[in-house]
Amino acid sequence: MTSAFDHLECPRCRARKADGALMCECGSPLLARYRIEEARGTLRREHLAGRPPSLWRYAEMLPGVEPVSLGEGFTPLLRSRRLGDELGLPSLYIKDEAVNPTGSFKARGMALAVSVAAARGVKVAAAPSAGNAGSALAAYGAAAGMEVHLFLPETTPRPFISEAERFGARIRLVPGSIADASRAMRTTLGPAGGDGGWFDVSTLREPFRVEGKKTMGYEIAEQMGFTLPGVIVYPTGGGTGLIGMWKAFDEMEALGWIGAARPRMIAVQASGCAPIVRAFEGGRETAEAWSDPVTVASGLRVPSSLGDRLILDAVRRSGGAAVAVQDREMIEAAALLASREGIDACPEGGAALAGVRRLLRSGTIAASDSIVIFNTGTGLKSFS
Repeated sequence: MTSAFDHLECPRCRARKADGALMCECGSPLLARYRIEEARGTLRREHLAGRPPSLWRYAEMLPGVEPVSLGEGFTPLLRSRRLGDELGLPSLYIKDEAVNPTGSFKARGMALAVSVAAARGVKVAAAPSAGNAGSALAAYGAAAGMEVHLFLPETTPRPFISEAERFGARIRLVPGSIADASRAMRTTLGPAGGDGGWFDVSTLREPFRVEGKKTMGYEIAEQMGFTLPGVIVYPTGGGTGLIGMWKAFDEMEALGWIGAARPRMIAVQASGCAPIVRAFEGGRETAEAWSDPVTVASGLRVPSSLGDRLILDAVRRSGGAAVAVQDREMIEAAALLASREGIDACPEGGAALAGVRRLLRSGTIAASDSIVIFNTGTGLKSFS
């Protein structure tokens, strides 16, 4: 399996960038592009069955580096046993990312980011995190022999902190949100890069976390027989996964795996931190930072995203929506996922189900829709 990775490109100004670039000068994240015709020769749908059950089964459409892998990806897509009947949704599916290493979907992005960084000789990596991303970076950094520095809001639940400490990460707790943690990281560590410097693995400040997250889109397609669902409901903080899946659908169409039809992409946020929802409802192309973000869902306590344009573009082009739910709704929905489906969901997973319930009431989604919701991590760390 040979990678067909070709170059990096800015999706806003279309500038082509060197392989080692991180972001475009125009301020946009960069996206990886591939030699599709070359990939079509070896990456065929019928060949997938014999490949390892990890995200690296799509190696032609991932960067060509030695994987730093802990067995991430190819998580189960579970048809609802009971909740679908209770809600009147016969085609409700749950993509359970809790079975990834370190218990969340963050393993996907960090596997790719750390693999590429290790291939380029990076020895020190750092990131701000609300919890799961930090744990994943700590784990993959340990596997790669990297020194890892994490900057976490001081409100981060203790299980996330303890987990990262066990992986050997150096942790600093910062008053405020993940945005404050990011500022503290740059103040403490100084400029990233250069000889003896450190590598910034923050959301969308390097191109390859998106590449790991996009494999969720490849897996949904494969697990549903290459007929995409009508609706994907995704808890959205930084939005890397939504951006990645939208990219994956375009790649799969170019590979000849699927047609032009796309799922409606639904971004779910917390009512106490909903910059994407506010921008979507206001008809804006970018999202203003949310002041004083407050929510029990650490992964949704993200006041701004570098990928706001890309998130809003995917939601609008798909005919989707953005919806905010209250903390009590997501906690109740997480409990339903546990008691009805046997899935110990995190608050963010609860937010996805709560979003479905709201959208059903408003008529935005219908009983006839096939719907995939994401449980992005285990509830053990949030509800312990």
